[in-house]
Amino acid sequence: MLIETGIGDKLSEKLIKIYGQPAQLLKSLDCAGIAADEVDIVINTHLHFDHCGWNTIREGDRIVPTFPRARYYVQEGEWQHARLQHERDAISYIGENYDPLVASGQMELLRGDQGIVPGISVRVFSGHTNNMQAVLIQSAGKSACYISDLIPTTAHLDLTWVMAFDLDPVQTIESRKQYYGHAIPGKWLTMFTHDPNTPCAYIQRDEKGRYIANTKA
Repeated sequence: MLIETGIGDKLSEKLIKIYGQPAQLLKSLDCAGIAADEVDIVINTHLHFDHCGWNTIREGDRIVPTFPRARYYVQEGEWQHARLQHERDAISYIGENYDPLVASGQMELLRGDQGIVPGISVRVFSGHTNNMQAVLIQSAGKSACYISDLIPTTAHLDLTWVMAFDLDPVQTIESRKQYYGHAIPGKWLTMFTHDPNTPCAYIQRDEKGRYIANTKA
């Protein structure tokens, strides 16, 4: 199972100038001894290009699945929004990353919270996009959550420190409250998508009531 596929190698010239071409997923999998056809499940939390770019690759003039045996999962509402190409966030969506998979039936469009396999489920936390889903992993009485861009770095733990990329900042705040209500008492290990220094930690409150990240539960 693969959670997110990263930026991919299908960026426009404009985006390459902005971001460079840091597409290392396939090299990383190869170093880990994992072949693309060994991946059974791919979960996209949402369809911004930096989260689903390696869903597909170009073979000549065709767009084909990077992971030919995998089932891909995303929320139906996220895909519907992506196809609108709204002026507010059209630059974040590249149809080649997902439309061919939906057309072929390889991408399953979910409607709300849902189990994927035993121990792995998705939960919708709106705000960054209206249908962004987090991935909850539960095993041996412990839980970890890939919260995606609801809390992209530990600098965003404060309820009101939201991103300009968030479609609905007020909803981001409400979704963070909801998440903390589960993650703090449940001692969920939270994974931070875009934090280069703290990839995961436990969210706690200090003596002043501020949200902090602690590597120990």
